[in-house]
Amino acid sequence: MERRTTERLLRARAQAIGGEVREDSVAAVLDRVLAVQAQDLPAAELGLRVRARGLTREAVRRATDTERTAVRGWFMRGTLQLVPAADARWLLDLFGPVYLALAARRLRELGLDEALCTRSERLITDAIAAEGPLTRAQLTDRLTTLGVEPKGQSAFHLIRRAALAGLVCHGPQRGGDATFVLLDDWLPATGPLPYTGEAAVRELARRYRAAHGPSDALDFVHWSGLKTTAGKNAWAAVRDTAPETPAAGEPDVRLLPAYDNYLVGYRSRDLSVPAEHERRVWPGGGQIRATVVVDGLAVGTWSGGRRGTPVKVEPFPGTEPPSPAVAAGIARESADIARFSS
Repeated sequence: MERRTTERLLRARAQAIGGEVREDSVAAVLDRVLAVQAQDLPAAELGLRVRARGLTREAVRRATDTERTAVRGWFMRGTLQLVPAADARWLLDLFGPVYLALAARRLRELGLDEALCTRSERLITDAIAAEGPLTRAQLTDRLTTLGVEPKGQSAFHLIRRAALAGLVCHGPQRGGDATFVLLDDWLPATGPLPYTGEAAVRELARRYRAAHGPSDALDFVHWSGLKTTAGKNAWAAVRDTAPETPAAGEPDVRLLPAYDNYLVGYRSRDLSVPAEHERRVWPGGGQIRATVVVDGLAVGTWSGGRRGTPVKVEPFPGTEPPSPAVAAGIARESADIARFSS
């Protein structure tokens, strides 16, 4: 089997989007991949669906809102991710200080000095303690009492700062909106952190290798957002595992959501998306479109699937029509998205 094809098949299998691999629950998916991109929460739910067998939206909401086994927060690259609740605290300990430092400049640009930030933290935590979970809009309304503008990005950055500081985290959804809760109430600490400092970076490298291999140190640096030297040192300290040789079989078709892990987890895109079609997946403006992949290779994009709208697949222009097996796979995935979203 050609080397690049083998590498792509192994990556797809590691990410549970190829090799007929599907997990049985939200917990099993996150245990395998550690994190699912979650700046767009409906897309994150579909990112769990595409890696699982018969998963329901209710099961996802139960994991995040009731069981508290998965939590949404700003971790790798300072981007919102869904991660196992058991890993949230050590990941926050690793990334919180990094992105608090990087956010300081933006806060100053917004005219938010340290005194106002401190008062905002106190107001946010006091309001949640007194009233329970609050949405971003509700917290923004409370912050206006300190002179924070209700429009613009000031309130968002103050809420994010409180989350990066380990004071609050995302809690249950309310009417389709995310809420914020006190971290210590939502995920009570059960003892010392399992990983800190360099040990945390090594554990992150180990988890990345398992979920994204074959890959290299610079892929890990790109995905994590850590400094190059720290990432390379951790990578060198972690032993690789020998992947299973992929077996030939029927094409494995998956409909990946927008911003999917598989499309952002490596520094180079050329293994997963043909270069001539890259702009169809990454059109600019920070967008990453929902993508049809066959054995880990993108062959088109798709849209719809929310609120009962049908899935519409757009093959890349100039490509061959899908084979009967691929067309059947697209039909199965489209039907499963409709089931999940109903």
